[in-house]
Amino acid sequence: MVPERWRDTRLDLGRRGALVLAGVGAVAVIAAAAAAHRDDRSVSAVEPLPSPTTAAVRSPEVSPRADSPVPAAGARSSDPQAASVAANGVAELVVSVIGVVEHPGLLHLPPGSRVADAVAAAVARDGADLAGLNLAQRLADGDQIVVGFPAPASEPRLGSTVVAGAPHPPAAPGASSTPGVSGTAGAQVNLNTATAQELDGLTGVGPATAAAILEWRTQHGRFTSIDQLTDVTGIGPAKLERLRDQVTL
Repeated sequence: MVPERWRDTRLDLGRRGALVLAGVGAVAVIAAAAAAHRDDRSVSAVEPLPSPTTAAVRSPEVSPRADSPVPAAGARSSDPQAASVAANGVAELVVSVIGVVEHPGLLHLPPGSRVADAVAAAVARDGADLAGLNLAQRLADGDQIVVGFPAPASEPRLGSTVVAGAPHPPAAPGASSTPGVSGTAGAQVNLNTATAQELDGLTGVGPATAAAILEWRTQHGRFTSIDQLTDVTGIGPAKLERLRDQVTL
């Protein structure tokens, strides 16, 4: 309530008073606005923090190196020895070398070996007849190599030859089982000049017995009697009787 005595009274603040009053009002408005803004911030909702997520850990993938050798499908081995084993079905060759050599007997050679390899392993003696052998011939499992010595044609000699280890096919009726031998009845083989192939063609004589006969000739020179066949390893009285009509001197 305004006292009655002030009701008709007009205040004249003047220019200076008006400025002061306006300044006080402005300060009040600013203060009120600041208080309202502070209250709004204090009551604003707090946003929830994002929940932590679990990242899947993947194991590193190992990619093949560019320089790593990758065998091509269907690739074949370049090893000639492995290819020979696969073709022949044997891991090694077993051959026999006898005659004029330092180390006669059985030799174990890799597949693909040749006659020259076997002769070199057995060490041919001085004067051995290597001209009678085909040194480039490829060997087969079970072959036998006979190393002889050269001699004048008029004298009996042990000829060099390679005896195949494979079984011989049965001869046709009336035909000879070896080249150079007549198939007629009564054809005989000379014990002192026959080759390993000719001896191998006799009934009851195989590659081993033929080689033994040649070895006996190497040591003793020549047969003077058919009965001397019993001195050869592997020939007994029964086999001698079977051979008596097939051989001559």
